[in-house]
Amino acid sequence: MSVAALSEGAEAFLNRVCANRVPRRVGGIALVHLLSPGGRILGEMTVSRLGSDRFYALSAAAAELRDQDLLTQSLQSGEAVQIENVTESRGVIVVSGPQSREVLSRITSADLGNERFRWLTAREITVAGLAVRALRVSYVGELGWELHAPMASMPALYDALWTHGRPFGITNYGLYAVNSLRIEKAYRSWGTDMTAEHLPGAAGLDFAVRMDKDGFVGQEALQGLAQAEPARRLTPLLLDDPAAVVLGKEPVYVDGAPAGYVTSASYGYTLGRCVAYAWLPALASGTGVHIEYFGEKVPATVADEPLFDPKMTRIRR
Repeated sequence: MSVAALSEGAEAFLNRVCANRVPRRVGGIALVHLLSPGGRILGEMTVSRLGSDRFYALSAAAAELRDQDLLTQSLQSGEAVQIENVTESRGVIVVSGPQSREVLSRITSADLGNERFRWLTAREITVAGLAVRALRVSYVGELGWELHAPMASMPALYDALWTHGRPFGITNYGLYAVNSLRIEKAYRSWGTDMTAEHLPGAAGLDFAVRMDKDGFVGQEALQGLAQAEPARRLTPLLLDDPAAVVLGKEPVYVDGAPAGYVTSASYGYTLGRCVAYAWLPALASGTGVHIEYFGEKVPATVADEPLFDPKMTRIRR
């Protein structure tokens, strides 16, 4: 959806409803969370700054209407802010992988190098002769771009990418592949790994909460909880047996007693092991646990995250 202002109110509005600071520079992108007054996570979006008073907010498809309602209902009297849902007018094609820059460079004259097109940057460019809003973001831990274009342009944009990507071995990939890669990279999924029951810190999202920012929704509650250790944390687990898998929603046992549950899991093809996330009491890295899978206790170990590319070299290349 698009968030704009009749005056300069859009930035102030978003900074009030989002725990992170929205981008200050035109073209900047930030991961933001909408919190309840009690500090719980109500939603997650990326916000791109398109101009001095225009922003482009992106939610998961399943959260579109809920997040639109959250934003609309957060408007206060006197705020001259317009919120427009542009889901039906724009589509998106995601191009990811180590050779995504080479593929895109064949059909655009835009400079896609790190100096001109940094990670977490949005730019209006032309791709295959089509106007495209290109966002350098990735949910799979690899170099990549989201290409947002008018719906009428989508078939031609896809055809151009497919044609010019074939020499590089381009292929379609689906949500199961995305899920596997994002779990290896320790990227969370709202509604699966975290819900309105959870605090950002317990979900590993402290980096996206700017406590030095004035007056955002949920800030007072988080300040009151700052010294309290969360009873449970979202914890990465690596299954000990390379041949073992779990699917999600399984109970997790610590010292033989049920202690939590798996939120999401997938076989990590880069790691050669199944990775699971679970809400558990605070456990040190290396602690052994068991996941019950169809009556069998599968051994797993608490891991450090992210398991894949911890220095972020691939996504920033």
